[in-house]
Amino acid sequence: MTSPTDLIPAPRAVEGPMRCGVVCDENTTLWAGPGTGTTERWLRSTLGAALGLSLPPGPEDARDSVRLLVDDTLEPEAYRLSVVAQGGVEIRGGDPAGVFWGAQTLRQLLGRHAFRRAPVRPGIRYGIPHQIIEDAPRFRWRGLLLDVSRHFLPKEGVLRYLDLMAAHKLNVFHFHLTDDQGWRIEIKRYPRLTEVGSWRARTKFGHRASPLWDEKPHGGYYTQDDIREIVAYAAERHIAVVPEIDVPGHSQAAIAAYPELGNTDVVDTARLSVWDTWGVNPNVLAPTDDTLRFYEGVFEEVLELFPADAAPVSGFSAFVHIGGDECPKDQWRRSPAAQARMKELGLADEDALQSWFVRHFDTWLAARGRRLIGWDEILEGGLAPGAAVSSWRGYAGGTAAARAGHDVVMCPEQQVYLDHRQDGGPDEPVPIGYVRTLEDVYRFEPVPEEFTPEERAHVLGTQANVWTEVMEDHARVDYQAFPRLAAFAEVAWSALPAPGERDFADFERRMEAHYGRLDALGVGYRPPGGPRPWQRRPGVLGRPIDGPPPRR
Repeated sequence: MTSPTDLIPAPRAVEGPMRCGVVCDENTTLWAGPGTGTTERWLRSTLGAALGLSLPPGPEDARDSVRLLVDDTLEPEAYRLSVVAQGGVEIRGGDPAGVFWGAQTLRQLLGRHAFRRAPVRPGIRYGIPHQIIEDAPRFRWRGLLLDVSRHFLPKEGVLRYLDLMAAHKLNVFHFHLTDDQGWRIEIKRYPRLTEVGSWRARTKFGHRASPLWDEKPHGGYYTQDDIREIVAYAAERHIAVVPEIDVPGHSQAAIAAYPELGNTDVVDTARLSVWDTWGVNPNVLAPTDDTLRFYEGVFEEVLELFPADAAPVSGFSAFVHIGGDECPKDQWRRSPAAQARMKELGLADEDALQSWFVRHFDTWLAARGRRLIGWDEILEGGLAPGAAVSSWRGYAGGTAAARAGHDVVMCPEQQVYLDHRQDGGPDEPVPIGYVRTLEDVYRFEPVPEEFTPEERAHVLGTQANVWTEVMEDHARVDYQAFPRLAAFAEVAWSALPAPGERDFADFERRMEAHYGRLDALGVGYRPPGGPRPWQRRPGVLGRPIDGPPPRR
């Protein structure tokens, strides 16, 4: 069994454990109060399957039973897990999500075999010592971005990552669905987006300066029913899904499918194909009414597929991410049509033109009860009213947005981009960016020390981002994400001291038990001693950056 001192993320308070406790075996029953249905189903289908326990319904006061209750005296997402000898296991949550997070803690207490899909020791009795755990999250937004555009991850892989998020009490899945290298969501009104835009003829292997190519065509997309399944699967785990449809940059896949979307007066867009390499692409959307109408049609279908009430507890399902980052303005500067549009609108420069583009969709989404969120470049030319900001270029964008009264998700590239390398050694596969060790991520602080209480209130939370240019399959995604995602989850959930005062040695000790859980889940994480032979990529060019990353 796992000790409560081995839990990840670390809980707020633990009383106990004591020797006597509760036994879970074939006689254990499950009582579920109103509002706890998602956890009831998860306990039977996942935890019960792992341990070979049927967990049949039983009376609330049954000996050694598991009881689930919503208790609105607790704060949202908080839980109180009580293991009382002869009294059973009781999970009280401040809301249905809190009950579910309590069940994730129970799973850890039952040991690493609770993370398998079928029992390896049928008939065993699982004992849990007497104890009381009280817990609640620090941040409401505890996110993971998964980029499926650069390298497509089949539906099963997405569902697997939702399970991994749930196991770490992460609750926002940022679904990066479109980019220059691929369009991954079926839009029935515009079938060429997937017929043409969902695959590329070849792929750069390694950094964009690498001479290596994978000459095999790469592609894939999610049907609308796939998307509905992913959203429903996430909601059962109290995870909100925030889709990202990029405008006005990162759009070559869409332009390849529908050339009229591009700046046809300066580029022969009919000759463009889905991009096969990495970096910032110069081909951006034309600022025309036809382009606006096209993307309104896209977003109409997106809103139907990602309903605002899918994960009602957090409210984050109402968000739609529009990108807004890395939009080169050169084509607009050279385009007579774009310049005429700026003059017509009375705009001073191309930054203002991008701001106009973003504001249009902010107003359009708000009229439909949704909230726009974009990367911090949407600050350029004026921040759209009501928009929230994903601060990726360090803390500056989030600081400016919070001080202007806008909500912020802190995800600075230099700290929590998990495509950055984990070590400076020569064996690190396709070394990208700064060295971001497990300890570095554990000492990440999402809220700048100088923030006032009012500014702190605008920090919705934090997010780790997994960009997949150099991650060609789920094994590479696992390697880059873990174990650092476990450290990030603790930063997002637990009430930790200041970065320099955090007990990383204790976290490493708790990770010894957590590696066993990851092994049971089949996660191909980076071992503490360095990559295994098959995790290396010798001779594949990366882009390492020397020195420590900036803190601000």
